[in-house]
Amino acid sequence: MTVQAWTFLLVAASFALYIAIAIWSRAASTKDFYVAGAGVSPLANGMATAADWMSAASFISMAGLISFMGYDGSVYLMGWTGGYVLLALLLAPYLRKYGAFTVPDFVGDRYYSQEARMVAVLCALFVSFTYVAGQMRGVGIVFSRFLQVDVTAGVLIGMGIVFFYAVLGGMKGITYTQVAQYCVLIFAYLVPAIFLSMVMTGTVVPQLGFGGVEQGSGQFLLDRLNGLHAELGFAPYTSGSKATVDVFFITAALMVGTAGLPHVIIRFYTVPRVRDARVSAGYALLFIAVLYTVAPAVAVFARTNLINSVADRPYAEVPGWFTTWEETGLIRFDDANGDGIIQYAGPNRVDAAGAPVANELTIDNDIMVLANPEIAGLPDWVIGLVAAGGLAAALSTAAGLLLVVST
Repeated sequence: MTVQAWTFLLVAASFALYIAIAIWSRAASTKDFYVAGAGVSPLANGMATAADWMSAASFISMAGLISFMGYDGSVYLMGWTGGYVLLALLLAPYLRKYGAFTVPDFVGDRYYSQEARMVAVLCALFVSFTYVAGQMRGVGIVFSRFLQVDVTAGVLIGMGIVFFYAVLGGMKGITYTQVAQYCVLIFAYLVPAIFLSMVMTGTVVPQLGFGGVEQGSGQFLLDRLNGLHAELGFAPYTSGSKATVDVFFITAALMVGTAGLPHVIIRFYTVPRVRDARVSAGYALLFIAVLYTVAPAVAVFARTNLINSVADRPYAEVPGWFTTWEETGLIRFDDANGDGIIQYAGPNRVDAAGAPVANELTIDNDIMVLANPEIAGLPDWVIGLVAAGGLAAALSTAAGLLLVVST
């Protein structure tokens, strides 16, 4: 079977699963529609919260950012994870205890003001529409690359699936669909990471492979990547360029902003008791940590494989994945000197005469996770699985955001 056939099969199977769950768990009352009847178990709610939280940004973009930023990319790991901790410990249980079903309800009642409620409504709508646009970009990228479908058509198909199970099941349908989507996305994230860790370092656990010795070279993987960066004129991968005060305030800003995500806040209204809200927050953090601790390893594997695959290689000899991704416009080679060699150059790279070397390769961060299995030459079914996982991550968050808009 081809990559496209595997992708069609796995995406269709996952979509069929989501629709079946929505039909099975369709809402029978207003309370079912908005808070899943407030009867979801802490374990299921924790898994659904993790899926709601880990959007296309976490699945597709975070490892891509870390892959290009190196050590500086750790602010996203700390900021987004810290934001969830802030939300889970200081906000969500108390909102649940108050008894309001939405944040605007809470704000309006807390400040005895319809105007304050209206401001909260406008903020929730602005955040939700902005964030759902990012999820749909992820859906469009997956469809355009792996299913050879126009980006706009891909977005419409994805939104049609979300619309179906969100309208049919409301929060109840979304919750149990998100449980399935968490299983799909985490399996799709871990399988290629484990494959790559075994191939590159001989270690099954990606978190250990991240700090392991590269097969063949005998060097620690991070030392090897630092050496490749030095050859190409980039800053060392493991050194940061940001001052400590910058790291602190960027992390703090990410934490505070993340703690206000409305689609995650409403998840804590679906459990029976305030204690269950706290327990489900702990479960969610555990489920989130599985992906977030693997992301730096995926970033390093992807960065190393990318440099080894295309840097200083004749364009005529590039692997098939390169030309396939070129068709999406997310990777581009501009032959500045006409020699047919792909010069991938950082700001510090110079030639034998000491003249600066122009960079000829432009890469979109978002392709790193999706293209990683192809770059490493993993089996076709793994490539299709990653596509299904990326869609699961995007659609799970989009569903929660649409419910926020409806409430």
